Amino acid sequence: MNPPPDDAARREALLTLLDDPAPTVRRALLALFAADAAGSARLLKEVAAGSNRVLAWHARTYLEELNLTDPVGDFREFIRSLHYELETGAMLLARTVYPTVDVVACGEHLDRLAARCRELIAEPCSAREKCRVINRVLYHDHGFHGNLEHYTDPENSFLHLVLERHKGIPISLCLVYLLVAQRLGLTLEPVALPGHFVLGCFLEDAPFYIDAFDGGMLRSAEELSARLAQQEIAVKPADLAPATIREMLSRSCRNLVNHYARSGDYDRSRLFASFVEEFEATHARHST
Repeated sequence: MNPPPDDAARREALLTLLDDPAPTVRRALLALFAADAAGSARLLKEVAAGSNRVLAWHARTYLEELNLTDPVGDFREFIRSLHYELETGAMLLARTVYPTVDVVACGEHLDRLAARCRELIAEPCSAREKCRVINRVLYHDHGFHGNLEHYTDPENSFLHLVLERHKGIPISLCLVYLLVAQRLGLTLEPVALPGHFVLGCFLEDAPFYIDAFDGGMLRSAEELSARLAQQEIAVKPADLAPATIREMLSRSCRNLVNHYARSGDYDRSRLFASFVEEFEATHARHST
């Protein structure tokens, strides 16, 4: 009996061919994958959710051509996996509404933003100075901004559309900022404040916070708390601590529950409510 497509030895051979552009190779792979749809789906979905963005894109094209895609199911599997990688999670979330989103193009867009930042950073350089460079590239050069006019538009929450339209809400602009910072080797943390979302830098003696919705303004904990107090939002010390990737993605889903409901799309509102429930149930199962 021939080994299945996800057998360890064959797996490595298939991965070396996955991005081969030759039509004959593609036809041969399609035939091989079709011969064992279940095993092929497992392999291709694993690669599609992996960190190699080029192979992930090719894996998705095979899944689509073989009619093996299930974007909603894929995101549920990601939630249940507990292996939360932010960029992968953001793209899988986007695919639940936009199944044909070009993941490679999104990654390359972020790469270009980071490359421009790298050109402008003169080492040695502090974390604050690197954030100021990111601010220049994102907000001055590329015009990223908060979508105040249409804050509850669901499109504000999807990474590929924020990159395309250069506008979003606090959490999605923080997502772009965070993914650019990661490419620069700058460690920032998501901070899930009540009624707002920012990033925190905890690399220096005193932490500072980046308000991605307000042009990347850098603020101390006291300044941030005072600003939110003006909006009658009370901030506790625990609110200023880093949030997890799970919390960030779950909060994005919560936003979409509300924003789709406001737009009258109750089916999608219920879909994202089910994702929030999945996050909570998975966390509860594994934290007891």
